[in-house]
Amino acid sequence: MKIAFLTPEYPHTRTGNSGGIGTSIKNLAKGLLEEGCQVRVLVYGQKEENIFEDDGVVIQQIRNVKVKGLSWFFTRKKIEKIINQLYANAAIDLVEAPDWTGITSFIQPKKCPIVIRLNGSDTYFCNLDQRKVKWNNKFHEKRALQNADALLSVSQFTAEETNRVFDLQKQFTIIPNSIDITSFGTDKTIQEVPNTVLYFGSLIRKKGLLELPLIFNELIQLNPSAKLVLVGKDVPDIISGSPSTWVMMQSLFSEKALTNVSYLGSVPYQDIQKYISESSVCVFPSFAEALPVSWIEAMAMQKAIVASNIGWATDVIDDEVNGFLVNPKSHAVYASKINILLSNAQKRQQFGILAREKVIQKFSILVVAQQSLAFYKQLSNR
Repeated sequence: MKIAFLTPEYPHTRTGNSGGIGTSIKNLAKGLLEEGCQVRVLVYGQKEENIFEDDGVVIQQIRNVKVKGLSWFFTRKKIEKIINQLYANAAIDLVEAPDWTGITSFIQPKKCPIVIRLNGSDTYFCNLDQRKVKWNNKFHEKRALQNADALLSVSQFTAEETNRVFDLQKQFTIIPNSIDITSFGTDKTIQEVPNTVLYFGSLIRKKGLLELPLIFNELIQLNPSAKLVLVGKDVPDIISGSPSTWVMMQSLFSEKALTNVSYLGSVPYQDIQKYISESSVCVFPSFAEALPVSWIEAMAMQKAIVASNIGWATDVIDDEVNGFLVNPKSHAVYASKINILLSNAQKRQQFGILAREKVIQKFSILVVAQQSLAFYKQLSNR
């Protein structure tokens, strides 16, 4: 089959910065290529029009149309025309797009099917964050879902919440995000640093970063040798208006705890694995996710994890089998679970082995690509 992905981001030096959506597309594209598919990625919002190849994937850069007040409409119509041309030339069989800001709301190709995959819309995340969503984002996101030929979701929780916040009753096929398990394995050349707790990801309220200092304060009381390492971009706080979540966090640590905290800032993606390898435990006290790739990456590297117990979490971790799930606001309980793992190497190893086994069975590129391809074929035959 010939699959196209429409996206605002893709991890390549020519296409600019990329987040989880772009990484997920790249992983899936790799798996689909191995299944004999042809893959094209349509990246909008680019500075130039260009087509190039990235490890067998055709990348087509699309520059947005600049018309005051109507850029959103004319850009969508430009993309629609591109899709129609590609489909007419038998270059693609279908297009998959994310739910974020509803890019396909006014894209209605003549014949080419459109698939939406939920990775978490703006409306979805604002609801989990208990923030007001922009009306235009909600409008476009709902319209895109209503017009799609088929719907996917990375987790059951995200599908159910999306139906609820948009007042819809849509049927979603659940296919999770994937990672390349050959790129995330144990590195025996790097020694684990005892009592080291790692968080990696953006420093942002929705990922529980304003709870983490309070959790670590409790942990220091239980284990004065515990160290907290933070890796990731510092993000402004949209609720308080603070330009730095890290500054907000520092005021929440006790004086004693703060001396055991290291914030390393953003690091190159390829260096993240070093910090995962060195950690004893990885923590993810998030309040808002769809299906977090960072959790899966740590699990693939056989790391014991303490994560939040909200919604999507059980799609990733089986509590007390391959990780611990705790409400991030239960600071003392969360800290106690971290300390159980810090003080019990056998438990850490057991969780880590079972965590990697689950990733191989459920989240590997091969498994997810085969599930996605079966879905695409069913849609194409229909």
